[in-house]
Amino acid sequence: MDLNYTPAENEFRAAIRAWLAANLPRALSDKVLQHKRLNRDDYVSWHRLTGARGWSAPAWPAGYGGPGWNAIQRHIWDEECARIGAPLVLPFGVSMVAPVLMKYGSDAQKQHYLPRILDGTDWWCQGYSEPGAGSDLASLRTRAERSGDRYVVNGQKTWTTLGQHADMMFCLVRTDGDAKKQEGISFLLIDMKSPGITVRPIITLDEDHEVNEVFFEDVEVPLENLVGEENRGWTYAKYLLGHERTGIARVASSKRELVFLKRLALAQHKNGKPLLHDPVFAAKVASVEIDLMALEVTVLRVVANETQGRGPGPEASLLKIKGTEIQQALTELMVEAIGPLAAPFDVPFLEGERAHSIAGDDDAAPLAAYYFNFRKTSIYGGSNEIQKNIIAQMMLGL
Repeated sequence: MDLNYTPAENEFRAAIRAWLAANLPRALSDKVLQHKRLNRDDYVSWHRLTGARGWSAPAWPAGYGGPGWNAIQRHIWDEECARIGAPLVLPFGVSMVAPVLMKYGSDAQKQHYLPRILDGTDWWCQGYSEPGAGSDLASLRTRAERSGDRYVVNGQKTWTTLGQHADMMFCLVRTDGDAKKQEGISFLLIDMKSPGITVRPIITLDEDHEVNEVFFEDVEVPLENLVGEENRGWTYAKYLLGHERTGIARVASSKRELVFLKRLALAQHKNGKPLLHDPVFAAKVASVEIDLMALEVTVLRVVANETQGRGPGPEASLLKIKGTEIQQALTELMVEAIGPLAAPFDVPFLEGERAHSIAGDDDAAPLAAYYFNFRKTSIYGGSNEIQKNIIAQMMLGL
């Protein structure tokens, strides 16, 4: 693989950089760069702005309204968005359920849902994990029973990210209790406004309402909201998880956070010199940077394979493991660099209700919450321990 950008690719980068500079609201980028929390309007406004050009879904083919970019163009887009502080377009619609619909959905499902995903009309959430069925997802117990032209769903999902805002959920349900656990699962699209759905917040250690419990009590779902074939949902779920794990690597945002970490370490002093010049701390930063460079090349290889029509395979597990380890290492080093100033929680500052932190250091104030939030990355999308099992079985033949 040639790692040098061509003149055409450099022109593409310049065009993307100019568009972002002209269109990304400064208040929104400041929130991202200062590690403040984004609200529903922040996510929706950015999704709709990029969706108007088909750029909310950079991996989509032009036939579905996407830009039809190649792997390098998508990588450049991610880099430039991260560099300037653009919010992530949430992956649940554009990067997770959409590829499943493109591959396995009916024509009616594609025609109805894909345009609404692209332009941000529908906010999607994921209904996978349950109490007792997280890493062992195939043990899920939420049931869907046929009743005339509908399924009736009963059960519970947990850790549902931003489900309090969602219009739709893609949900794994058990439709055959007698089959092997992987073979009795179906993939349903559920309207979150349906009677019988209750969403309850889970407040996490960083004092944020990001995840939820979702309860289903006799929730009716039309049969046409079944994706693919009944009892084949495990196949679709694995396909979706491959796309999710590739995205979890988040190379571009880690590169931005590495720049922030270096700036932070230059501003702190130890023994009369910048912390970044301390050999022990500098070695830690260098180790993370080397890992990040290697991960970036690996991501480009995987995405290039997707461009050639090969979906993400077990190598997505490698990306998930290393990407999340790097993200956690960066947040750990930020807290180590800033020391006790990272300890206070200033929730009003994080949520944009106050211009400056009460601690007197706007860079330091969000770091404890940021650190705590990133403890989850090695768990969601399939824990890193599960990913190691996948690698051992599918890549090493163990």
